[in-house]
Amino acid sequence: MATKLIRLRYAGSCARCGVGLPVGTEAWWDREAHTATCLACRSRGPDRPADVTAIESPPLAVGEAGASARHEYEKMRARREHRIEERWGGLAGIVKFLSDDPQSARAWAAGSAGEQRLAERLLREVGDRAVLLHDRKVPGTRANIDHLAVAASGVWVIDAKKYKGRVERRDIGGWFKTDYRLYVGGRDRTNLAHGLGWQIEAVGRAVSDQKVPINAALCFIEAEWRMFSKPFVQDGVWVTWAKKLAEMIAAPGPLERDVVLRIAGRLAIDLPPVDTNDG
Repeated sequence: MATKLIRLRYAGSCARCGVGLPVGTEAWWDREAHTATCLACRSRGPDRPADVTAIESPPLAVGEAGASARHEYEKMRARREHRIEERWGGLAGIVKFLSDDPQSARAWAAGSAGEQRLAERLLREVGDRAVLLHDRKVPGTRANIDHLAVAASGVWVIDAKKYKGRVERRDIGGWFKTDYRLYVGGRDRTNLAHGLGWQIEAVGRAVSDQKVPINAALCFIEAEWRMFSKPFVQDGVWVTWAKKLAEMIAAPGPLERDVVLRIAGRLAIDLPPVDTNDG
């Protein structure tokens, strides 16, 4: 049998429609032609053309979730170990074993792990109903966007957060006004929603089409939620968890498949993956 259904070990793109196929995606692999075909194109049958124009450029650079955060952690750890070696000489190995990384370094490691977990969950839940891009660089800045998802429901700008404690929306206004805030673990984290503003603007510039819905989401990986909780909107940003986020991304929407692929291709170029070899 020339073709078989596999889970991809390397990122690529569909040989028929050009949609990006991240690592772990199920696709039909042609061992003779060394090409992959997405499940949607395969379902149309071998004799029916894809309903989109194939992307003739190289496969989308989908990026690696958590790469820049992990790179930052590794740089901080390397600097710390270098300082220990300079100070302690032959005892450096013992000092390293008995001491922990500072909290600032551990935060980068936790952030990287959270982004990886979310990427895996979205890939598993959403499948080929969306194009997922990870760890995107915003040209002209040192900042990055954790995840982008492009689906029929629109473009999703996603910030993954690996926080502990209960997520809740509180009204801290007085008798005659409302003032809703985002709290996590009893602390006011409303600034996290504000922080997505520049990301939304960067994506909007890249998409440059006001008809395309652009959604933003804060997705908490390990936080707690009350029973019967629902995602809520804080300052225009959805506050949610992985399973619910996947459902929102995969929901029906106004974008046809060819539009999804076109937008994903543009975003992949205008907001490229972070190059961890740069510094």
